[in-house]
Amino acid sequence: MAPPKRKTGGGRVTAKGTRPGDRPASGHPTTDHHEVSASSRYTPKQERRQLIPPNWIPVIMLVLLIGGGLLIMARYLIFTDSNWPTLVGLAAILGGLYTATKWQ
Repeated sequence: MAPPKRKTGGGRVTAKGTRPGDRPASGHPTTDHHEVSASSRYTPKQERRQLIPPNWIPVIMLVLLIGGGLLIMARYLIFTDSNWPTLVGLAAILGGLYTATKWQ
């Protein structure tokens, strides 16, 4: 017994031999500027404004990274009975890494 025929989808939407520039946009008069209507499929990228990184971002990043490392070392040299400096040091290092991702 043969399997049932598959239904093929879609097909041609426009008449054969037409090109994208042959018909006008839906209901909009032709203009010289390249403005895309809201109902079209293509959405152009929005212009990104240049973000100049503030001077304090690398300073905060370095302070957190170095401070976190120093806190972890201080746990072994000074605070031998507590693990809090290790936890705070790890949090500071993670904060420094997070700040590093924000530096553009």
